[in-house]
Amino acid sequence: MALKQHSDNIFQYTSETIRSAAWRTWLIGRPLATADAPHQTIGKLVGLAVFASDALSSTAYATQEILMVLALAGAGAFTYSVPIALAITALMVIVTISYQQTIHAYPGGGGAYIVARDNLGELPAQTAGAALLTDYILTVAVSISSGVAQITSAFPDLHPYRVEIAAGLVLFVMLINLRGVKESGITFAIPTYYFVIIMLVTVGIGLVRWATGSLGTVVSPPELEIPLTFQVVTPFLLLHALANGTSALTGIEAISNGITAFKEPRSRNAGITLIWMSSILGTLFLSITLLARHIGAVPSETETVISQIARTILGGQKIAYLGVIAGTALILILAANTAFADFPRLGALHAGDGFLPRQMTYRGSRLVYSRGIAALAVIAIALIVLFQASVTRLIPLYAIGVFLSFTLSQTGMARRWWKSGHLQPGDEVREPGSVLRYDKRWISKMIVNGFGAVCTFVVMVVFAVTKFTEGAWIVIVLTPMLLVGFFSIHHHYKSLASQLSLENDIQRPLITRDRVIILVSGVHQGTLAAVRYARTIAEDITAVHIATDPQEAEKVMRKWDEHGEGIRLVILNSPYRLLIEPLLEYMERIEGVKKQNEITTIVVPRFMPKHRWANFLHMRTAETLRKVLLNRDDVVIVEVPYQVH
Repeated sequence: MALKQHSDNIFQYTSETIRSAAWRTWLIGRPLATADAPHQTIGKLVGLAVFASDALSSTAYATQEILMVLALAGAGAFTYSVPIALAITALMVIVTISYQQTIHAYPGGGGAYIVARDNLGELPAQTAGAALLTDYILTVAVSISSGVAQITSAFPDLHPYRVEIAAGLVLFVMLINLRGVKESGITFAIPTYYFVIIMLVTVGIGLVRWATGSLGTVVSPPELEIPLTFQVVTPFLLLHALANGTSALTGIEAISNGITAFKEPRSRNAGITLIWMSSILGTLFLSITLLARHIGAVPSETETVISQIARTILGGQKIAYLGVIAGTALILILAANTAFADFPRLGALHAGDGFLPRQMTYRGSRLVYSRGIAALAVIAIALIVLFQASVTRLIPLYAIGVFLSFTLSQTGMARRWWKSGHLQPGDEVREPGSVLRYDKRWISKMIVNGFGAVCTFVVMVVFAVTKFTEGAWIVIVLTPMLLVGFFSIHHHYKSLASQLSLENDIQRPLITRDRVIILVSGVHQGTLAAVRYARTIAEDITAVHIATDPQEAEKVMRKWDEHGEGIRLVILNSPYRLLIEPLLEYMERIEGVKKQNEITTIVVPRFMPKHRWANFLHMRTAETLRKVLLNRDDVVIVEVPYQVH
């Protein structure tokens, strides 16, 4: 242990001790020191694997979601899928530009939450945070469920076990993330890049075969289930399909939330990674949609669009086909990794501002927010069980939150550029999350962000209306409930801080008398240990025994006469066998004659058995009394442990 002296009465010790159970070290690795944090950052290649897996995974189901809506108007409506995909790609470009600006303006990370907090106020910030936290929970549930759907497409016999498989995969991803961002990134980098390469190769082959005229249509496609209420193609139906397809945009914000995970220069590395991600995402999404339209892919619960494309391009269910399905399943499962990387960070920001429990700011032995990771896993598994790992049932809950955060983020950035334009060149304004400076291109930037905010808001409204009865109402109801919870927690912390503040410290009179009361359930070695301790802190000592059994009271009095060391014993008779009420009456009697500068110390003997399970074999009466007395003014509770071996 190293010693450092700061002044005559301030000393600092640094412990070199590492405490970790063997099983814990085997599962999540050797504990890391706080000084190791800079060495746990990641580069662009690993960062792409960590933060892009969510966005890239959406290519596996975004096209299918468009076709699901268009199918309401029959197979002829599938021709609209390509124009819709182009519109979504254009929106993707706008959102990417917006978050590129956010990354450089807010290098400390936090994304939509920090942007809204600094530019729109506390309520929009908490709304954005609640939306993102909900989105990350749903990301885990949706991506894992979608990955399991890909597996069951290739192996239908596993379909009855989809919930169990999904829950096991969530626990696996949680465990890897508990090992740290760097290690989880390296672990998941290989399957992420495998997916990117195999999908680019597959769609590349498909496009070449299309151009040469050798690409046919789907052999034995799933049956198209057209509802009885056949619809015509209307602007609203097209908006509905566009809203469903915008699930391809989910995850774009992830990098802006996790900037601090990157190596220096953080903003530059994060920005480049974002461009890489959006480029790959746009290429895959457009290519998959084009190919799905050409081969006549049909949206179905029994076989995914990706599966139909792969077996058509690659010539049936061969090894190459299984490779595509495996890669798709892997990226869908790994999409949960993005949520596990961002949810704990965002939760820590909320907790640091006092809107979530402070425990969320705690970094575990591997320098990750382990409690946030564990909480995310538990909630996601609960959703998977509740919705039976159904992607179609989970998707309606998914996109509202992310587009709400998109809208608030871009509105916040538009507001930031407006504020920037009203500064003088060279002026600086320090905000909690960044430094605001004059930007000569503030008008063009404000227009881009404003237009993006309008687009994402329209998508969010369409999604909320069309999916309201399918489950979107849950998110619409849940978000205000989360906000109430956030502000309740914040009020508690503010009230507590005000009471604990030293700024308005009132000079209190010195304590001139300490009255000690020892709670005695019986006379034994633990009681005598408490007596010996009490003699060190005061002379006015009273032992109190609550008598529920006259015979037991007689036994206590006999033993006290012999071993009580001359300390007075008060017997509180309780004919109705109550424990709490007689003691409270006695305490009120004492407080009635107590002066302002007096304090009462309650000494509670507590024996500690060798094994924890042995606690259930004892009454633990003294502990019950202690809990009751904790809320009384000018009362100090002292536990005197007695080790029982």
